[in-house]
Amino acid sequence: MRFIHIADVHLGAEPEAGTAYSKRRPDELWETFSEVVSLCEQEQTDLLLIAGDLFHRQPLLRELKEVDYLFSKLTHTEVVLIAGNHDHIRKDSYYRTFSWSENVHPLFGNRPQYLVLEHLDTAVYGFSYEAKEILEPRYDGLCAQKKAGIEILLAHGGDEKHIPINGNALKRSGFDYVALGHIHKPQIVVKGMAAYAGALEPTDKNDTGKHGFIRGEIRGGETRISFVPFAKREYLHLALNVDKMMTARSVMDRILEMIKERGAENLYKFTLKGFRDPELIFEREWDEVSGNILEIVDETVPAYDFRKIREENRSNLIGRYIESFEDCVPESIEWQALCEGVQALMESRGGM
Repeated sequence: MRFIHIADVHLGAEPEAGTAYSKRRPDELWETFSEVVSLCEQEQTDLLLIAGDLFHRQPLLRELKEVDYLFSKLTHTEVVLIAGNHDHIRKDSYYRTFSWSENVHPLFGNRPQYLVLEHLDTAVYGFSYEAKEILEPRYDGLCAQKKAGIEILLAHGGDEKHIPINGNALKRSGFDYVALGHIHKPQIVVKGMAAYAGALEPTDKNDTGKHGFIRGEIRGGETRISFVPFAKREYLHLALNVDKMMTARSVMDRILEMIKERGAENLYKFTLKGFRDPELIFEREWDEVSGNILEIVDETVPAYDFRKIREENRSNLIGRYIESFEDCVPESIEWQALCEGVQALMESRGGM
């Protein structure tokens, strides 16, 4: 039995994507989701598992119709889905009344349930969120009931406010595979048995790393899975070391080189580190230079000649302040306090 496991698609989200891509980014979430469904048809995948948060918030009726249309084009694949904390089943949710295509099987109850797909000799278990938060570890006692030759659990959670998950409990549960959602970074929880697919596309600037889906096969009681990168863009957090010889223009040129090396389709946060010329000030609007720069954090410190400054200011507060840090080690916490303190005192004197 061959399956594709996705989670945290977050249709309807508007991810931060800089001036270059912010307008297009919501549509890209739909495009990538549609491409995964098309891949299921192309590969004649047996089962598409959606482990919660298909939508970023309560789905609109027209959005459910669009999703179901995509599912209805599948000639071989069965679809099983649960609702997560973002698209939880509210009393007025369209999830409650929507009529899905015959190959779509929602597990929207708030108590554990299962369905048996006899032609696949497969049972899929799961339940959906009825609120934004569920504090109880509801999966801990859930076990396979031997309803079919292959048994799978769809689960969503993994932190203290969203169903804490115990890897050892999953290991003892008897399922052939546990398809997890909620954590946006793909990761293995139990080797060969339980995994987070991660978000299909990154939706937050802290969702760094590769994103995509899990492709799996269960044959002869053995489960084999592999992560497939599939996202259109990636959030990258990069550090740039600055020295006192660099100018604002040379710093920006180096940033643009780093973007070119890693791909203009990606989205960037840069952190500037090291020691800059004390007279150097970064005043440029970074997104005007490159529309895929989300943030540049300046953690540089002025490369002051403390010995010279102390000699010139022996009789005032600046000189005495430098003397109080005489034995500190470069790049230590004390060194940072020295740099920041001298910078503040120098700027204060300049203001006077």
